[in-house]
Amino acid sequence: MAGNLAITAGRPYPLGARFDGEGVNFAVFSAHATRITLCLFDDEGRENLLIDLPERDGDIWHGYVSGLRPGQHYGYRAHGPYRPDEGHRFNPHKLLLDPYAKQISGHPEWHPALFGYDATAEHGDLTFSTRDSAPFMPRSVVADTSFSWGRETPPNVPWCDTVIYEAHVKGLTAMRKDIDAPGSFLAMASDPIIEHLLALGITTLELLPVQAFLNEGFLIDKGLTNYWGYMTHGFFAPDPRYLKGQSLAEFQFMVARLHAAGIEVILDVVYNHTSEGNQMGPTLSFRGLDNASYYRLAESKRYYIDDTGTGNTLNLEHPMVMRMVLDSLRYWVEEMHVDGFRFDLASTLGRRHDGFDQNAPFLAAIRQDPVLSRVKLIAEPWDVGPGGYQLGAFPPPFAEWNDKYRDQIRRFWRGDTGHVRKLATRVSGSALRFDHSGRPATASINFLTAHDGFTLSDLVSYNEKHNEANGEANRDGHSHNYSDNCGTEGPTDDPEINARRARRRRNMMATLLLSQGTPMILAGDELGNSQGGNNNAYCQDNAISWIDWSAVDHEFLAFCKRLIAFRKAHPILRQKRFLHARPRLVDGQPDMFWRRADGSPMSDADWNDPALRHLAVELRMASGTPEYAPREGALFVVFNTGRRFNVTLPEPEKGHHWVRHLDTARPDAAPKPAHGRKRIHTNSVVVFVQEKDRS
Repeated sequence: MAGNLAITAGRPYPLGARFDGEGVNFAVFSAHATRITLCLFDDEGRENLLIDLPERDGDIWHGYVSGLRPGQHYGYRAHGPYRPDEGHRFNPHKLLLDPYAKQISGHPEWHPALFGYDATAEHGDLTFSTRDSAPFMPRSVVADTSFSWGRETPPNVPWCDTVIYEAHVKGLTAMRKDIDAPGSFLAMASDPIIEHLLALGITTLELLPVQAFLNEGFLIDKGLTNYWGYMTHGFFAPDPRYLKGQSLAEFQFMVARLHAAGIEVILDVVYNHTSEGNQMGPTLSFRGLDNASYYRLAESKRYYIDDTGTGNTLNLEHPMVMRMVLDSLRYWVEEMHVDGFRFDLASTLGRRHDGFDQNAPFLAAIRQDPVLSRVKLIAEPWDVGPGGYQLGAFPPPFAEWNDKYRDQIRRFWRGDTGHVRKLATRVSGSALRFDHSGRPATASINFLTAHDGFTLSDLVSYNEKHNEANGEANRDGHSHNYSDNCGTEGPTDDPEINARRARRRRNMMATLLLSQGTPMILAGDELGNSQGGNNNAYCQDNAISWIDWSAVDHEFLAFCKRLIAFRKAHPILRQKRFLHARPRLVDGQPDMFWRRADGSPMSDADWNDPALRHLAVELRMASGTPEYAPREGALFVVFNTGRRFNVTLPEPEKGHHWVRHLDTARPDAAPKPAHGRKRIHTNSVVVFVQEKDRS
């Protein structure tokens, strides 16, 4: 190899490894290194050529190697001070991944050589390890990102039409017997998966982390693995475990297939921390290249600020770290054609030295970016740092996961007292949280369940978490789930309990899809999937987490399809403007009526009645909405978690009448005209639609 290669200065941009047809330009950032060595590997995996990058332009080290082609494996070794007390942890004995690597050959093999210090020494990370980590490290790979997209165009689904489906690449596909390469991107692109999503009515697929991530040692020691993927070490590279072969085109093919079906792809991304952990973690990339720049360090620079609960926090106030994250996001949009991002622990991304700021540099940078500002952006608005809970505080165009919606809908249907007013707040879009700064009602991402917690079936089958398989004596996972087993813990043959559970699931799913805001469904909930009561299956890459397609609840699946179709057929349920029960400019009539059982308006005494167990609301289009027509298509919805009762229907508009379209107590009932007083069954949701009289 050496005889055919020549090294020249190259250029400081773009960062990463870029093939130009004749060779490869390498460029990497480090402000505090004294020397950066490029390591090239042959086809047998041997490190057979070491080249010191010949030029430094500011803090960018770079060089050009002619004769190299895509597929070349490489890595870096960084020279500099090893002084942990000053924040520096350079160790040239450690092979480092390129932070801009578009492809990574595999996964680190957990071994003491991965650590920059002697793990057996008394003084721990203050010691210096001379063990070579290369035999246990994957390689960065010079990648060819070209792909023939043809006439592919992004679906650009409007927020008001969006139905999100949160899924795990392997979890959704691993147990399908009828597709090739289950557990891979190619499986996600298969006909059976796409047909299921389309039949259900999904517009937007949100994938749990697919950027290259680490299997931590403490899990490996217990025979477990990092299943969810929230420990990233390659922000540009898809994780190899989801590739059938070694081609990035597999991911691009998945996106193209989903786009052809009209389905968007959103990635769950983790830019708040990395897989390197705290001062006792491994040296895989960022720590070895420039620890003091990449991470937020404590006053004692040996230690890390940990606002994420993972051991470290990326330093987004450093311009080069910010650049890396923005470059990564743009890469996934421009080269891989994804349609948006869900930001894990997003409060970290908006935190400055004095606390959370909606105009923090990262949030401001995204808002002005001509590429990123036009895709879907979703924040998880909390972390474990100071002032970490920031629901409703993110600026447009961000939407946010709404955990208040999750918890209060669960508590209402569990029968907790005092939750009728809270239910009203949530089904009308959580305006008190989100109606500011011109944000739309779609800014609230409403959900009942997500990857971290009970599935919908488990939510109605377990009072307590059952995480024993995680190896932490059931101490992990959240203990406040607002769940209810409906009479017995876990699976049962009791028909009465199973019927109660089935109706509870219908009630909750109906509430989700009848609420203003953007609904998100956890993959498998529509099928009746269970994790056996495990509400923290982050380490269960097995049948606990994988969706069992052989045990589908077909009745509930059909009900979910009907619900989503009903939502799509009625724009009144997916409005952009918030409803406030205030007079509209068009006709002076309120856009929403809260009603008592006798049809009269709710009073303050009614709202504060602890015995109240139902909510009745008449919905109209908000003033100025393009779909507006005076009361035509109005809906009257009743949510009842108490005893059965009679409700008086509102007087219909002249030439119109009410039709009962949905009743969770009678899920198979056909639409039926209704007038006057109607019976509402216990624990049910009933929807009446105002329709024109037939001439």
